[in-house]
Amino acid sequence: MTEHLGHEHGATPTRGADTKTNVRNGYSAKTVRTEIGDVRIQVPRDRAGSFEPIMVPKHARHLSGFDQAVISLYAKGMTTGDIVNHLQDVYGTSVSKDLVSRVTDAVLEQMQTWASRPLDAVYPVLLIDCIYVKIREGQVSNRPIYVAMGITVDGERDVLGLWAGPPGGGEGARQWLAMLTELKNRGVQDVLIACCDGLKGLPEAITATWPHATVQSCVVHLVRNSLRYVAKSDWGKVTAGLKKVYTATTLPAAETEFATFATTWRSKYPAMIARWERSWP
Repeated sequence: MTEHLGHEHGATPTRGADTKTNVRNGYSAKTVRTEIGDVRIQVPRDRAGSFEPIMVPKHARHLSGFDQAVISLYAKGMTTGDIVNHLQDVYGTSVSKDLVSRVTDAVLEQMQTWASRPLDAVYPVLLIDCIYVKIREGQVSNRPIYVAMGITVDGERDVLGLWAGPPGGGEGARQWLAMLTELKNRGVQDVLIACCDGLKGLPEAITATWPHATVQSCVVHLVRNSLRYVAKSDWGKVTAGLKKVYTATTLPAAETEFATFATTWRSKYPAMIARWERSWP
C-alpha cells in the first residue's frame, strides 16, 4: 500500500495535478481457504479503490501454493522443524511436522517416475560428471552425486539421471558402469560423443556400454588439473597459453601452439607438460 500510494502511513500525501489525493481507508476482513485450513486476513483498502493486492488478489477465497512453498524450503536444506518455525514466524500459522513431512513425501512418487522414465534412443552428446554435496541422513556427510546430461537430436539439454553415491565414497568407474547400463536399459541405444573427465577406467565403462561411442576428455577438467602443478602467480599466463591450444581450428595448428607452450613452460613445470602429452591422443 505504501508503494501504491507513494507515502508512509500517517504521512502527508502528495497532491496530484487534479488536487485529488488517495489515502488509506482501513481494512476489510475476509476468510481465505488454504491447504492448511481457513485463515482470517485483513486486506488494506484505499479511498479510490485502486489498490490491487498481489499475494491474495481481490475476491480470492482460496489460496494455493502452500505445498510448493514447503517443498522449496525443504529443497533448500531446511528441516521439517525449521519449516514449521518459519511458517509460524512469517504467517502466524501453526502446522505440525507430520503435515510438512506428508507434503514433502508427496513428491517422492513423481521423483521416482522421473528417474525411471523412458529416454531417447540416440543422444548425439552425453555429458557425465560427479559433484559432491552435503546430505543429511542421520548426520551430514559429503556424498558424490553422479550426473548424466544428454544433448538431444533437437539440440536441447536433458538431465537423464541423478544418482547419490554412498557416504564417504569417491567417484568410481565401477559405479559409472552401473549407471550407464541403467541409461541403456531405459532406452538409450547409442551415444555419439561422451564427454567425461580423466577418471581411470571411465572411458572403458563408456565403450563397454556403447561400443561405437567416441569418448572425449573434458578440456575444463584437464586445464583445472594442470593448475595443480603451477604456481598461482602463473595461472593467468598458463591458462592463456593453453586456450590457444584447445581453441585452435585444426590439429596442425594445435600441435604448433602446444610446441610453443611446451618450450615456454617445460623447464619450470615438467609434470604439467607431461600430463598434456599423455592426454594428447
